[in-house]
Amino acid sequence: MPRPEVLERIKEAEQEADDIVAEAEEEREQRISDAREEAEQVRREAEAEASELHDDRLAEAREEIEAEREEILAEGEQEREALESRARENEEEVTDYVVDLFEEAVHAQT
Repeated sequence: MPRPEVLERIKEAEQEADDIVAEAEEEREQRISDAREEAEQVRREAEAEASELHDDRLAEAREEIEAEREEILAEGEQEREALESRARENEEEVTDYVVDLFEEAVHAQT
């Protein structure tokens, strides 16, 4: 093989190698870019899922608090009604007692 042909084939091989390296470099950059985009998408999805989970837990906690509040209010209402009932039951007795005390005080002064 004549020398110019050998040199030409070497140049072609070098060019082909440069093209392969450039193509591999472009492919590497594309893969890195794709991986970054995928990582960002995963991060956004995880963030949205975490936010949704937070909102769900917050709603559950609010429901539990409201249920407990209602239960406390109902118990308080029952206790109030029981106290009012006992007070009504003792009303006549207390009135009689106070009248007796008053009469004793009046008799003690005379």
